[in-house]
Amino acid sequence: MAENDFPGRWRPNPELAVPLFEQLRRRILDLVDEGALAVGAKLPPVRALAGELDVAPHTVARAYRQLEEAGVLATAGRAGTTVAPRARRDEDLAAAAAVFAGVASSQGASFEEAVALLRAAFQRAM
Repeated sequence: MAENDFPGRWRPNPELAVPLFEQLRRRILDLVDEGALAVGAKLPPVRALAGELDVAPHTVARAYRQLEEAGVLATAGRAGTTVAPRARRDEDLAAAAAVFAGVASSQGASFEEAVALLRAAFQRAM
């Protein structure tokens, strides 16, 4: 997917129980994970994307902000929002995983128990 093709034909579905910002956040994350939005790809400005998707600007801003906090996107003010290099995200996830593994181990949890707890937490977060 070329950056000028984003968001393509995709549109959030207001009839779903999932909030619109979360649908957009997941869509961007999926495209980044698939490689369809490459590192450095520039995303549309908040107001432009909001107009194209027919959602409020704060919906797009919230999705972008959460993805920036997660290290998926980088925002440089007027220079725009781009897909961030994966190294930072991977480092952040590895650090969080190390903390979780340390706590689980110190509490005597088996690897299988820790994975089951992580899986349940991940599913709740989705």
